[in-house]
Amino acid sequence: GYVMSSSICIFTHHYHPQLSGIGNFVDGLAHALTARGDRVVIVTTDSMRVGVGHSIENGLEVIRLPCISLLDGRLPLPKKNSDYYRLLQNLDDYEWNGVLINTRLFPLSLEGLKFAADHNIKAVVLDHGSAYLSFNQPLLDFFVRRYEDWITDRVKSFEPDFYGISSKSVEWLQHFNIAAKGVISNSINASFYRSISSGRDFRSELGIPQSSLVVAFVGRLIPEKGINSIIEAARAKDITKRDICFVLAGDGPLANEVKEACSSNLFWLGRCNTEDISSLLQQADVLCLPTRSEGFSTVLLEASACGTPAVVTDVGGARELIPDDSYGMIIQSMSSDEVVLALCRLFDDRELLSLQSRNSMALVENRYSWDATAIDVEKSFCIR
Repeated sequence: GYVMSSSICIFTHHYHPQLSGIGNFVDGLAHALTARGDRVVIVTTDSMRVGVGHSIENGLEVIRLPCISLLDGRLPLPKKNSDYYRLLQNLDDYEWNGVLINTRLFPLSLEGLKFAADHNIKAVVLDHGSAYLSFNQPLLDFFVRRYEDWITDRVKSFEPDFYGISSKSVEWLQHFNIAAKGVISNSINASFYRSISSGRDFRSELGIPQSSLVVAFVGRLIPEKGINSIIEAARAKDITKRDICFVLAGDGPLANEVKEACSSNLFWLGRCNTEDISSLLQQADVLCLPTRSEGFSTVLLEASACGTPAVVTDVGGARELIPDDSYGMIIQSMSSDEVVLALCRLFDDRELLSLQSRNSMALVENRYSWDATAIDVEKSFCIR
């Protein structure tokens, strides 16, 4: 048959419609590779019950394998029935140049490595983490860590090339004695992201004056995202005596705490769609993300695309997007004191804030495009 410039098979345990950073990454990357003339097939699990099978979704070829969903769909286990093997056999019809496996952490990752080994295709494992997975339950976390160590050893036994989604991920892989070959970065289509705004006017909806500094948080309401630091910061005297408001978007286990903390300077929007988040980030002055761990935070990219600088802990993506204080602020811990100090500094120095806004937008438009990431993926397989 007709051979395009190259064919890349992407394995990912999470994909649309499941909301996840990894799903968004795979989608953006696959579209960029396709636009460059590469053939792409995405192999994923049917964790959201879309339907098992081989289909074209949004212009991309997707194979959804049967699975059992554990931990709210966070851990999909392959269901190895006749459909499972029949669908994997579809992959034998192509000449592959490479297999890209997203994260080391899932049974599907091993399936991708086995497929690459059986067909003598180069395998690349792209890691999206920068710390152990955590559910903030000590007993569960203990077993999750043991599992993570076990599956990482299994992944290493295939001897793939490893890459990290950020410099933090590359550092984290050293914990497992893995020397990564480099970074394949998360990215964003900045102008498109701005264009999808729903146009909702959150200031007038919430009754926030134009003069107020609006600080946005976007993410799941879970302890490791630093929600409690934000609640404490909103109550701090240095904040309340300044005209600073917090607007939180997202849902999760800490929703009740957030609801109870709502006040004249802290608002909660609940779960918002992508269009509303784009609108919120374009209206906010600062993004606040005092999180424990990120591989390469997508919301950091989204905020930068909107010219909204971030106050963020030193997690994955932070150093890439904030090389120095003229792009945003990296704080050294999740503590509310650090959050308060950084926000007060920006409230008092509007020139610095507008410099950060211009710089962060320019950086994302120039360096963190999907095309740049697609080229890095091609290079990792020595294509072109």
